[in-house]
Amino acid sequence: MSWGTDLWDQFENLDKHSQWGIDFLERYAKFVKERLEIEQTYAKQLRSLVKKYCPKRSKEDEPRFTSCLSFYSILNELNDYAGQREVVAEEMGHRVYGELMRYSQDLKAERKHHLQEGRKAQQYLDQCWKHMDNSKKKFERECKEAEKSQLIYERLDNDINATKSEVEKAKSQLYLRQHMAEESKNEYAAQLQNFNSEQWKHFNVAIPQIFKNLQDMDERRTVKLGEMYRCFAEVERRVIPIISKCLEGMVTAAKNVNERRDSGIVVESFKSGFEPPGDFPFEDFSQNIQRTGSDGTIGTPKMEGGKPDPKHAVSRTKNKLWLFGKKPKIPPSIPPPSLPSFPSGHFQTPKFSTERIANHLSEMKNAKSKIPSFRTVKRGAPTLEDLSHLPPEQRRKKLQHRIDELNKELQKEMDQRDALNKMKDVYEKNPQMGDPGSLQPKISETICNMEKLRSEIHKNESWLAEVEGKHGSRSERRASADVNHHAPHGRESPEGSYTDDHSQEHRSPPQPDPHEFDDEFDDDDPLPVIGHCKALYSFDGSNEGTLVMKENEVLYVIEEDKGDGWTRVRKQGGEEGYVPTSYVEITLEKNSKDKSEHFLWRSFRSSFHADEESGDPV
Repeated sequence: MSWGTDLWDQFENLDKHSQWGIDFLERYAKFVKERLEIEQTYAKQLRSLVKKYCPKRSKEDEPRFTSCLSFYSILNELNDYAGQREVVAEEMGHRVYGELMRYSQDLKAERKHHLQEGRKAQQYLDQCWKHMDNSKKKFERECKEAEKSQLIYERLDNDINATKSEVEKAKSQLYLRQHMAEESKNEYAAQLQNFNSEQWKHFNVAIPQIFKNLQDMDERRTVKLGEMYRCFAEVERRVIPIISKCLEGMVTAAKNVNERRDSGIVVESFKSGFEPPGDFPFEDFSQNIQRTGSDGTIGTPKMEGGKPDPKHAVSRTKNKLWLFGKKPKIPPSIPPPSLPSFPSGHFQTPKFSTERIANHLSEMKNAKSKIPSFRTVKRGAPTLEDLSHLPPEQRRKKLQHRIDELNKELQKEMDQRDALNKMKDVYEKNPQMGDPGSLQPKISETICNMEKLRSEIHKNESWLAEVEGKHGSRSERRASADVNHHAPHGRESPEGSYTDDHSQEHRSPPQPDPHEFDDEFDDDDPLPVIGHCKALYSFDGSNEGTLVMKENEVLYVIEEDKGDGWTRVRKQGGEEGYVPTSYVEITLEKNSKDKSEHFLWRSFRSSFHADEESGDPV
C-alpha cells in the first residue's frame, strides 16, 4: 500500500498524521526522561541510606562480630546495587532519551522539507489552472463580442436606410471580432492542454513521490520507536547479572553469620584476666574463750599448748581481696612465713614485718580503686600511657596492638632512611643532580624518629612483659590453689583454716629449695642462638663492642639488626660482638622468635626470684 496512490487527495490528513507521529515520539522521550530521573533519585536515596547506616569509623571501632560484618557487607552490596541503578539511568539518558531527541529534530526537518515540496507542487498546479481559466474567460468574452458584431452587421446590411459606409464599418468590425475570438480560442486550447499535462504530473508523479517520502519517514519513525523500546529493555537486562551478584553477595553475607564466633569475640573483648575470688575462710573469734565443753565442735580449729594455728592470721589477710584485687606477689611454691608461738592462755597479735603490712595495705587500696577506674574509662576519662587502668587481658591486647603499630611506623622510617641514603649516594656520584648536604637534615630527622620509635617500642615491650609475667604467675597460683583445694583427707591448702589430720596441725610447711630454678633461670645465661652467618668480607673490629672476623668465617647470630646496620654475633670460642650487617650473609632459624621469647621469659623469671630472695616486693 502506497500513500501516493491511495491517498493522493489526503494531503492535509497526512500533514496532521506526520505531526502526530513526531509528537508521540517526543512523548515517549519524555517518559524515558522521567524514568531515568526516578532511577537517579532511587540510586541517590540508596546511597544516602548506605551512608547513614555505615558511618566512617576509626580502626579501633571497626566491627568484628560476624553479624555486624555481614550487615556492612550487605550495605556494600546495596551500594553496588545503587551504582547499577545509576548505570541504568546513565544508559537510558545516553542511548534512549538522547537518541530520541536527536531523531525527533531530524524528523521535524525532514517533514518540513516534504511538506514544502508538496505545497510548491500544489501552488504550481493552481497557477496553471488560473492561466487556463483566464484564457477560457477571455475566449468566452471574445466570442460574445464577435456574435454581437455579427448581429449589428446583419441589421445594417438589411436596413435600406443604412449607408454603404456604415455597412462597411460594421463588416470590418465583425472581421476583427472574429479574428480576436479565434486567437482567444487558440490561447485557451494551449492553456488547457498545459494545465492537463501539469495536473497529470502533479497527481501521478510529484504528489506520489512526496507522499512516498512522508510514508518512508513515518515508517522509519515507527522502526526507531521499536528499537528504542528494545534498547530500553536491554539497558535493564544488561545490569541484571551484576544485580544478581549483589543479591548473591547479600545471601553469602547472611550465611557468614556465626553465633559461636560472635560469642568468642565477646569473651575476647571483655575478658579481664582477673582470677575469680576464692572461698571466704572461717574466721574464728572464739580462740581466747576458755571452753569447758568438748573441743570437737565443727569449725573450731585445734590448739595445742595454747598455740593458735598460724594459718588463720595469714588466711585472713590473704582472702579478704575482692574481684579486682591483687594477691600478694609471692610465688605459689613459697608458703607464708610461720608465726611466732605464744604462751599458753595468752593471745598476742602476730607481728608482721612493716614492709609486708604496707604491701598488703597498698594492694587492698589498689583493689578498691580498680572498680571505679573502669567507670571513668567509659565516661571518657583520660587513659594512662601504660594502660594500667585496663584489666590485664585487655591491657595485653592493647599493648600488643600498639607495639605492632609502632613497628610498622619504624619500618616506614627505616625505608625512608634507606631511600634518602641511596639518593645521597646518587647525588654524591652525580653532583649535577642535587646537593648531598641538603638531604642530611632529613636523614638526621629520620634517624631521630627511629630512635624515638625504638624507645617507645622498648617501653611498651617492657610493659607487655610485665603484664605477661603477672598473668603467668597468677595462672600458676590458681593451678596450685586448685590442686590444694582437691587435696585428699580433707586437708586444705596453706591458705585454709583447718585440717582433719591432727598430726599435721602444727607441722611446719615444707620449705622450698632456694635453688629450684637456678638451673633453668640463670642470670648469666648467654643470649640464645637464633641463626648463623657467613662473613662475606673481612672486618678489623677496631671500634669498641665490635668483633674481628675473617672472610668466609662462620659465626652464630644472637641478635638481629635493629635497623642501625649492626648484627650481634658470637664466635665458636664464645667471644661476642657486633659486625656490619652488610658484611655477612645471615640465615635465621625458623624457631628463632620462640627462642627469643623464651629467653625474655627466663630473664623475667630470674629477676623475679632474685627479688623474692632479697625480700623486696615485686
